[in-house]
Amino acid sequence: MKKGIAFFDFDGTITTKDTLLEFIRYCKGSNAFYAGFLINSPFLLAYKLKIISNQAAKEKVLQYFFHNTSADRFKEYCEKFAAEKIPGLIRPGAVEEIKKLQENGQTVVIVSASPENWISPWAEKLKVDLIATRLEIQNGLLTGKIQGKNCHGTEKVNRITNKYSLNEYSEIAAYGDTKGDLPMLALARRPVYKPFR
Repeated sequence: MKKGIAFFDFDGTITTKDTLLEFIRYCKGSNAFYAGFLINSPFLLAYKLKIISNQAAKEKVLQYFFHNTSADRFKEYCEKFAAEKIPGLIRPGAVEEIKKLQENGQTVVIVSASPENWISPWAEKLKVDLIATRLEIQNGLLTGKIQGKNCHGTEKVNRITNKYSLNEYSEIAAYGDTKGDLPMLALARRPVYKPFR
């Protein structure tokens, strides 16, 4: 049997919605969610106009909503969100594809720009590997900063190639749905864009 590996983007590919937005709404409620994004709209506009990076814009949002949140409390939020909300956001076709690949002996890896904190419990249930954005914690509190780089665009490729020796795999597939996934899709012998619709 050929040794195979498949990389899946999470938000929009496996899920129907962006889980970072859904997680903030889940934790803070709709009113605080909309107010927070209104307050942070200058940074989001600056990102759209390519004045600041994706990471800088994301950190502004994370700092606004989660700065000085206890890491233990945040972990509880993430586990509850993973159990209560993520199952309703999953595209059935994505899970079918993951299980089919696993049955064929392939390694399956989720590669996400969203923080690993709420994807990890779901990924563990499916027995898939996970590469995702890491959040900085100091003295038991979230700073709102990202540890290292946001796992987006070329950083997805960097993180993949740091963890896996791709020349060991005869089959490489990748699944994504935005331009931020294109560098990852370019790694694959079988790239799949906007699947499971």
